[in-house]
Amino acid sequence: MTQGGAHPSPSGALAAPEGFPLLAHEAAGEGGLVYLDSAATTQKPACVLEAVDAFYRTNNANPHRGAHRLGGAATEALEAARRDVARFVGADADEVAFTSGTTCALNQLAYGLAGLLRPGDEVAVSLLEHHSNLVPWLTVAKLAGAKVRYLVPDRQGRVPDGEIDRAVGSRTRIVAVSHVSNVLGCVQPVERIVRAAHDAGALVVLDCAQSVAHLPVDLHALGADFAAFSGHKMYGPMGTGALYARRGAASALGPLLRGGGMVEAVFEQGFTFKGFPAVLEAGTPNAAGAVGMAAAARFLEALGMEAVHAHGEALARRMAAGLAAMPSARLYGPGPDGAEERCGIVAFNVRGVGADLAARALDRRNVAVRAGAHCAQPLVRHLGAEAVCRASTGVYTSERDVDRSLGAVEAARQDAANLMTSAML
Repeated sequence: MTQGGAHPSPSGALAAPEGFPLLAHEAAGEGGLVYLDSAATTQKPACVLEAVDAFYRTNNANPHRGAHRLGGAATEALEAARRDVARFVGADADEVAFTSGTTCALNQLAYGLAGLLRPGDEVAVSLLEHHSNLVPWLTVAKLAGAKVRYLVPDRQGRVPDGEIDRAVGSRTRIVAVSHVSNVLGCVQPVERIVRAAHDAGALVVLDCAQSVAHLPVDLHALGADFAAFSGHKMYGPMGTGALYARRGAASALGPLLRGGGMVEAVFEQGFTFKGFPAVLEAGTPNAAGAVGMAAAARFLEALGMEAVHAHGEALARRMAAGLAAMPSARLYGPGPDGAEERCGIVAFNVRGVGADLAARALDRRNVAVRAGAHCAQPLVRHLGAEAVCRASTGVYTSERDVDRSLGAVEAARQDAANLMTSAML
């Protein structure tokens, strides 16, 4: 059974672009939009938009508050969404708290675990991290007198075993790493990192913002203590996300936000908290967003995550091969023929042209990529650049889209020169 566009497309996409209203609107024959910015945010299938709309039209009330019929319906909708999202990542419903996204969840984890850090302790992170999984740890480590240590990736963007052994040791209290790099698309050896961290007595925080849209993710099997991911990167609404806490690990967390909904009882001089996940869900939840996120999870399950991964990996290799063959392009991270597992993300630059100018030249040909440091400045500097272009695919991306984008890259140097000439006139 398929849902809202979750069926193969004659164009070669895994899911028909016609099932995504914005993409359908932007389609205009051969010159239609090629959207290669899915790592920033994915387009939304009709089933997700319909789920959000239906909640507001039929179940709009504050969950876990009123005793009336609508309140009960809203509560059941929210908790059904929690069950669906938890199942999608191989977790149990009582291990998943809803948040506004990965950034919110990682800040909650950093500040919630800060009490475990003492002067001289260490937090290990990879040099691949998004700022959301780096800046909070730098902040709490400084407050505690602890130190942040880095796992440095190899030329293909993967953290080697020697780096794990070097950076994770007796002083390590927390290891925080991304499952998939948001710049290079390379999959990290999470199981190996988790084993090393647990052997050292450390807790593991996993940033799954990119992996949940590309890979089958089973958090129980991976063994991480905590994880964070966003709805909008997995075809769900913006402003939605989840924080996973392994059963038994949640007790180590102190809540970042305090107020209505997360307290058991309040007295004039004190209060008591509810258990997880309610303790991390202060205030009125984005219930419609959670319902939309659950619809996105079901949409991906209907496609099959193994098929989603194979599709994205094949497109990334096709794009990497095309870029590697271009004298005008520089490819970063995994090459087209490497044995490394990867997702549908490719980083590159056009020689002699700044990344922003190259992206604008591509946009003139209706190819949308992102340019910049991608909230990962330490990694981009490690690559020897200040900014790179990033092309990232989705289930609606086809081989034809990749080939069109490669043709646009080939012409980008001349287009960029024309843009610079126009700016000087």
